[in-house]
Amino acid sequence: MREGYEGTGPGAITPDGCAVELYSRLPVGDEPDVIAAAVPAGARILELGSGVGRVTHALLERGFTVTAVDESAPMLERVRGARTICGPIEELELGETFDVVLLASFLVHTGDTEVRRGMLRTCARHVAQGGCVLIQREGEDYHENVPRERKDPSGFTVRIASSEPAVDGVNAVRAEYEFPDAVWTQTFRARPLTKEQFEDALLEAGLKVDRYLTEDRIWVRAVATV
Repeated sequence: MREGYEGTGPGAITPDGCAVELYSRLPVGDEPDVIAAAVPAGARILELGSGVGRVTHALLERGFTVTAVDESAPMLERVRGARTICGPIEELELGETFDVVLLASFLVHTGDTEVRRGMLRTCARHVAQGGCVLIQREGEDYHENVPRERKDPSGFTVRIASSEPAVDGVNAVRAEYEFPDAVWTQTFRARPLTKEQFEDALLEAGLKVDRYLTEDRIWVRAVATV
């Protein structure tokens, strides 16, 4: 397990504290709709951090071609219908480009600045000329009003139990997922980024904001600066 990351609950747990069985149960939200509205029909998508394919499968159903990348082999074993690549996002060198590069799941907020830089460089390196990078940010109040919880219509409760300063601008966040038959927890490190800090991080990697796709500015469409 990585330092500062921990997961509990039934089944396999990845090095960053994600439970494979938990992520297999989570329903897909509005992510596929946001993505589909921002990119050309039938686009080739490089999905960085696909996990078990929760979003992957929804994108395939909409007619996209998806290459799914994740560092967890047990996660990728759950992906169906997509090319899969197992390895760290920040080290990815495929030697090819894609119409769309997708970096969701708040991965841009990873606590390790060098890992974030590597992830964004991977995005820039793999986006085709005229293509775009779609990034999912934390909500700007993600680390506020904690603890908070939400009961999903499908019957489970997700709770952000705590978010406490850890080291150098990074918070230790604990999330809890309660199902009728099982409970999972995940503790991870997240670096809050203001809109300005986020945009500066993009520029450093050779990317810039094209537009914010949602009113809350959680979803962003970025393009190469050259």
